[in-house]
This record gives sequence, C-alpha cells and structure tokens, in this order.
Amino acid sequence: MRNHTELEFLLLGIPQAEGLETVLFVIFSFIYFFTLLSNSLILIAIYSSSTLHTPMYFFLGILSISDMLFPSVTCPKMLFYLSGQSRAISYKECAAQLFFYHFLGSTEGCLYSVMACDRFVAICHPLRYTLIMIPRVCVGLVIGTWLLGCLHATTLTSFTFQLTYCGPNNVNYYFCDIPAVLPLACTDSSLAQKVGSTNVSLLALMLLLSICVFYTGIGIAILRIRSAEGRQKAFSTCSAHLTAILCAYGPVIIIYLQPTPNPLLGAMVQILNNLVSPMLNSLIYSLRNKEVKRSLKRVFSNVIITVLK
Repeated sequence: MRNHTELEFLLLGIPQAEGLETVLFVIFSFIYFFTLLSNSLILIAIYSSSTLHTPMYFFLGILSISDMLFPSVTCPKMLFYLSGQSRAISYKECAAQLFFYHFLGSTEGCLYSVMACDRFVAICHPLRYTLIMIPRVCVGLVIGTWLLGCLHATTLTSFTFQLTYCGPNNVNYYFCDIPAVLPLACTDSSLAQKVGSTNVSLLALMLLLSICVFYTGIGIAILRIRSAEGRQKAFSTCSAHLTAILCAYGPVIIIYLQPTPNPLLGAMVQILNNLVSPMLNSLIYSLRNKEVKRSLKRVFSNVIITVLK
C-alpha cells in the first residue's frame, strides 16, 4: 500500500450533468467573472469615498472580499474540468479545498452575525454608536470571525483526513466536501461523520440564533419610532442585510436538513450557495444602497474624465 498522501482523487462532477459541460462552463464562467467584478467594484466604491469609511461599510468590504474568495475555492477547478481538462485532484489539494470551503463559509456566516450586531448598536443605541463601534472593536470582531472559522475548518479537515484513503478514489461530487470524501475512507468514518454534522449544525444554529436575537431587538426599536419616515429609514438599513442572510442560509438549511439527500438537488443547492449567493450579495448591496451607487458613479465619472484627457 502506497502512502495515501500520494493518492489522487477524481472529481466526477455535477450528478446527471453529462453532455452539458459546455453549457455549464459558459454559465458558471459568467457568474464567477461577474461575482469577482461586482465585488471588486464595491471595494473600490468603499475605498474611494470617505463618507463610506464607517463600521457598516468596513464590514461590507470584508464581506465582498469573502464573496470573491469563497467561490474561488471550488469554481476554478470545476471550470477546468468542464472545459475538458483532467478531473484529477491531489490528496493535498482535496484537503485544502475542503478546509478553505468550510473556513470561508463559516467565516462569512460569522460575519453576518457581526453585521447584525453592528445594525443593532446603530439602531438601538445611536448616541453611543461611535463610542462602541470604534476601529479597534471592528477589527477585533473581524479577526474573531477568522479565528472561529479557522478553528471550525481545522476540526472538520483533521477529522476527515486523519482517516486512511487507499482504495476507491472517485469523489462523487464536483468538489471535495465531507459527505463526498468520507465514503472513500478505508477505515471507520462514523466519528468523522458525527463530528462534521454536529459542528456544522451547532455553528449554523448559534449564528442564526444570534442574528434572531439582534433583529428582535432591532424590530422592537423600530416599532418604538413614532414617525413613519423614521421607521422606513431604519428598516431600509437592515433590509439588504436580511436579504443576504436569507440567500446564504437558505441553501445551507436545504443541504443539511434533507431527510433523504438527493445528489442532484444537493449539487444544485451547493452551486447556489457557492456561486450565486456571492453574486447576489454584490447586487443586493449595490442596487439597494444609495451611498454605494453614488460612490460608483463618481468613480466611473473620474475614470471617463481621465480617459478623455
């Protein structure tokens, strides 16, 4: 038996997608390119406008970075083999793909909770907002999301790849995820399966509960506002964030709470989570945010003026 770290896995791709490789390649290439472009524009808008140098837009900028990195974990390799290239992925690349998928996914989930906390402080404690959400606190919250995401991903990856892989190497999925890799282990994988499902479920539950707690407080505060204009303004600052949360957590709930998992449905929902949600985030925050749109218009105007000169 050769060292299992020298093994190669073969990604079988999206279930029941034979013959659609060219079409899927074109569609996913467009989505991936648009995701990178739109999130880059949001970063440029935030960086170039001094009025957007606030905690809310700082967290939005971090979210845009995450939305560029998250699909980059799985999409380039998927596009590579959809274009007719090799489906092989080395043992180390597979482990890295699994780690960064769960690291970035859990970090983004934590970031949604941090953004909900920011909105809670802004709406419920407006007079103390600038004293509470100082730059040191904002940076500390972001670092905390990275550390928690790293701990979560390290736990899942170590339990998955401490097992011995020496036999079948066909990963029945389009990327290396725990449910697709564990069946290939030569040793008992029941503990790794329990740890994986428990960790993912507990983390998602805790983050959802924290978001519910913050938005319950926000809802109560909004109802106490007497003027209709004030209530509408307060709600408008939260609507984009709530929409992004629904787009992010909806697919996760469908994936992990299926009583009888369907491979095709699971793959479609994962693609929605990996590719479509990061693209939708950029649209949600740019189209529904007047400050971001105003900043982007200034950036494009300056670029046009520079080119004409």
